[in-house]
Amino acid sequence: MSQHQKQLSSAYLGVILIWSTTPLGIVWSSQGVHYTFPLFARMAIGLVISLLWLAVTRTRFPTDAQARQSYAIAGFSIWAAMLCTYWGARFIPSGMISVIFGLSPIMTGLFAWLWLREDAFSPLKVIGMLLGLSGLFLVFGGSVQLGSTAHWGIAAVLAAVMLQAWGLVAIKRIRADVPAVAQTAGALAFTVPLSGLSLMMLGEWPAHVPLNAAAATLYLGVFGSVAGFSMYYFLIKHISAGRVALITLITPVTALLLGMGLNGERLTLNIAEGTALILFGLALYEWGLISKNGQRLRTARLPD
Repeated sequence: MSQHQKQLSSAYLGVILIWSTTPLGIVWSSQGVHYTFPLFARMAIGLVISLLWLAVTRTRFPTDAQARQSYAIAGFSIWAAMLCTYWGARFIPSGMISVIFGLSPIMTGLFAWLWLREDAFSPLKVIGMLLGLSGLFLVFGGSVQLGSTAHWGIAAVLAAVMLQAWGLVAIKRIRADVPAVAQTAGALAFTVPLSGLSLMMLGEWPAHVPLNAAAATLYLGVFGSVAGFSMYYFLIKHISAGRVALITLITPVTALLLGMGLNGERLTLNIAEGTALILFGLALYEWGLISKNGQRLRTARLPD
């Protein structure tokens, strides 16, 4: 295994670990404060750390038109997706957030097909997509048992999935020659002002921040924003958009287990069945890349 392949494997596993814990971190960081505050604080912490990282490592920070466009699109998609996620997290368990984000490969595949012409649809991929969407309907049905407002949380997080998928493919399409850490810093430079504006317009500065909320926000700022985004953009640059999105096939399971074990979240039968259907559909969608003559085009797997 080459050094580059080791870096890809480490980044892939790192993103899985961070994304598995991020939904629970979002729920905890919003306890006792308005949801816009931890969003702004997380992005601000991430921006400071990423700029320090750039300075210490002397990583180049491109400012050409292509790079600026990449920063702007990434920053907007992060802000919009996270605003929807933080708002929706008030109504649904953390594990369900990750389950809904598991639909990212399907959304990403649609955008990649339209913009990048990656992987034409095959019958098995269409079946996987339909199974995933059927699972989503089951999850929506099961949300009634979680309260009358749970469906709003599901809809908001689903909107976040679409925004993230759009951003991923748009960045891939631009193909800017930007180091991963620089991409993170540039994106957060756009995200922080937007998050601050959201706090001013929708929320309020808290008089007191509970310790668990502060710790969760700090974790998300350091790992969820800087480390996670840097590894994420590194993967986007070096592997296909669909394979990056495959990460969300793994994280729903780990996030559900963490939510039940650490936050006492319950899993209703409908949600469990819907989750299983989503994961099975995603497995078919990602691994079932079949050509028109019935031959496998490729096998989705972790980098060597």
